[in-house]
Amino acid sequence: MLFLADFSVIKPDPGLLIWTTIIFGIFWFLMSRFAFKPIGESLKKREVDIQNSLDEAKRAREEMSNVQAENEKLLIQAREERSAILKEAKEAKEEIIAEAKERAHVEYKRKVESAIQDIENQKMAAMVALKNQAGQMAIEIAEKLLRKELANKADQDAYAKSLAESINLN
Repeated sequence: MLFLADFSVIKPDPGLLIWTTIIFGIFWFLMSRFAFKPIGESLKKREVDIQNSLDEAKRAREEMSNVQAENEKLLIQAREERSAILKEAKEAKEEIIAEAKERAHVEYKRKVESAIQDIENQKMAAMVALKNQAGQMAIEIAEKLLRKELANKADQDAYAKSLAESINLN
């Protein structure tokens, strides 16, 4: 302890100064060899890793912006395709409706014409039947009248002769 009592910071002892310098030099050499070099290498490695991470983040941001731009283009393209598909579907719908209307109109005309033809045919058949029936009735009436008129034999013979003479005259 006596050594420390005599120590003054303002006026250091030359021997102490030499030994302090030698110890500091050895300490500095050992630290540079075993501590500073690995610490420096790890700091450089960390700096490289940080720079790589920053570069990677920059590339990722650029890639994300490229992907986003591509997604926007795809979205615009998809919207255009959707519009085109909807337009085609609408045109197809209108075409199908127009075609169906045309077919219905043609079918309507055909059915009306068929119905008119059927009505005409039935009308003609009814007129023929009516004429036949009227003719049959006229024949029956004439037959009944002739029977009544020609009830006796002499009248019949006279009537037949008059008819024969009128036929020959024509």
